[in-house]
Amino acid sequence: MTTEQRPAAPDATSAAAAARALNEAAAPRETAGAGSTAAAGSTASVGSTASVEKTVGTAGDSALPGRTGDQDPTTVQQVGTVSLGEAARRSWHRWASHIDDPRLPPVPQTPRWWSLHGVGAWFGVIFYSWSMSASLLPRPWYLQALATGICVALGYGVGVSIATLLRRLGFSPDWKASRRRWAWIVLAVVTAVVVPLAFFLGGHAQAVTAELVGMPVDNRWFHVLAIPVAALVAVALVGLFRALIQLGKIFARFGSRFVPVLPAKIFGTVTAVVVAVLLVQDGVLPGILAVGGRLAAQTDQADVPGVEQPVDPERSGSPGSLVDWDGMGRNGKVFVAGGPTVDELEEFSGEPAMTPVRAYAGLETSDDLREVAATVVAELAREGGFDREVLAVATTTGSGWVNEAPSTSLEYLHNGDTAIAAMQYSYLPSPLAFIADRETPENAGRALFEAVYAVWDQMPEGSRPKLVVFGESLGSYGGQAAFSGVDDMAARVDGALWIGSPNFSEPWGRITDERDAGSPERLPVVDGGEHVRFVDTPDGLTDLGPWEAPRIVYLQHATDPVVWWSPDLVLRQPDWLKEDLAPSVNPDMQWYPFVTFWQVTVDMVFSIDMPDGYGHSYELGTVDSWAAIVPPDGWTAADTTALREWVASPDA
Repeated sequence: MTTEQRPAAPDATSAAAAARALNEAAAPRETAGAGSTAAAGSTASVGSTASVEKTVGTAGDSALPGRTGDQDPTTVQQVGTVSLGEAARRSWHRWASHIDDPRLPPVPQTPRWWSLHGVGAWFGVIFYSWSMSASLLPRPWYLQALATGICVALGYGVGVSIATLLRRLGFSPDWKASRRRWAWIVLAVVTAVVVPLAFFLGGHAQAVTAELVGMPVDNRWFHVLAIPVAALVAVALVGLFRALIQLGKIFARFGSRFVPVLPAKIFGTVTAVVVAVLLVQDGVLPGILAVGGRLAAQTDQADVPGVEQPVDPERSGSPGSLVDWDGMGRNGKVFVAGGPTVDELEEFSGEPAMTPVRAYAGLETSDDLREVAATVVAELAREGGFDREVLAVATTTGSGWVNEAPSTSLEYLHNGDTAIAAMQYSYLPSPLAFIADRETPENAGRALFEAVYAVWDQMPEGSRPKLVVFGESLGSYGGQAAFSGVDDMAARVDGALWIGSPNFSEPWGRITDERDAGSPERLPVVDGGEHVRFVDTPDGLTDLGPWEAPRIVYLQHATDPVVWWSPDLVLRQPDWLKEDLAPSVNPDMQWYPFVTFWQVTVDMVFSIDMPDGYGHSYELGTVDSWAAIVPPDGWTAADTTALREWVASPDA
């Protein structure tokens, strides 16, 4: 029989098992001078340099003393050719043996991709049923699949985490094989019932939600595709999580060579999480933003069909403008070239009208936001914006977009005697702009308002225009940043219209939290509605009776996920789901931990495509809002109704 020397545990089930076997075999040969004596009850340790004899023989041969019958797990039979997969597995264990520490639990074999944790599977089924429940908006099947897949994976992880925690605390029932088998049978039966039942109830919830927001009801059976796609998403996410766990164990075993067991485990876990975060933060996310930025920059420079360079001197980008037409960006061109003409204004009012002033500067004007804002102010002065009846400062979304609805409504309301100032601060659309940089929208909002306010504040009080501010979505977030609170806003402007404010906006958040006692979160009352009003529909503007100027309106729909999305949804039920739901919200909607967060997240994807008055679609509500904030002299409720109908007409 031939022998050779090799590192311990090349083919063992685990490196630690081999180490223990070696300890047992070496125990009779230990001497007092060979090393320190182990404490009572402890297991002797074998270093990474330990060697064993590998015997080339039959399967019944024993390579270690004390083993009979069964083949020693460290024995390798040199028979035939070793497969590539087996060679890789042996190499892995050889490497793992060098960082093995018997004080740590043995490294388990990587679970088969089809293996399931019983408790995790139960929670996965529960989270699946929750994910099919009602939400703010109806969703297409592929978004439902994404939300469900994420929720199932989260449920599985929660179940595994709970089971692991209980086991660490000593609650580990030793179930017989028959009981475990019956538990899996029960789970299979429950799953077979819950999956189709939740799918049917979820389809009904989707239909009810669609009807409430004026959307057509999709074919429910087409949503069957969501189930297999959700399963694929869940499997992929669970696989990534398992890979992260294995990475943590590798780092822990490596760290155990230098520190005690507990710090090694903490080191492994923290290191694995840090590696994953860095991979996403410094690898995946920058890559997405880089690709998105390049595509957005190309789109920003593209010509817009039907949009022509303005010739009126009251518009930026015109022949006499300080701003080059080609450098205004796609959305800037749309803004300055749009809006009602003098003929359209006069057709509605029946009186002579003025060409509305629209001042705008693109991101290519300067790398410094303050210089871009200064260019806008210079344009306002050139176009006569400071001589108009109303001067509005609009904060754009990420790509420089200004909603035409509030702009046009204001211009019709004052028969063109208006000026609107805006500027671009990013190429990226709002979601990517917010992920990339939260500070830039706020800096842009402050820069533009302060630049305009500095000139306006020096004008004689009796001859300067009414100063108002507005913004939608990320524009509302950035625009509000120019003010420290409601009092500051009321002291420096004559009115404000904030549309669809994201949940992270300030001072929106503070105002909502400090609302009058008894008022709901979705429509908070502030100081009895003296200066500030939150409305879902135009009718809500007068619900609290007369109010004082300056007037500040927060227009927000109960079904707008942009307004109600918050990381707090993961573990905390918000007040707007504790209170009576709005008539436009599915009455069956409830809060579920983890699940509701992802439901509202996917609701945001197509929220802007909802009919007007629902989701993130704000159109006609802006007419009533401006009419309440800065009405012209002699303006009546009948005039508001007429303007609302005029703006809504296809020919407007």
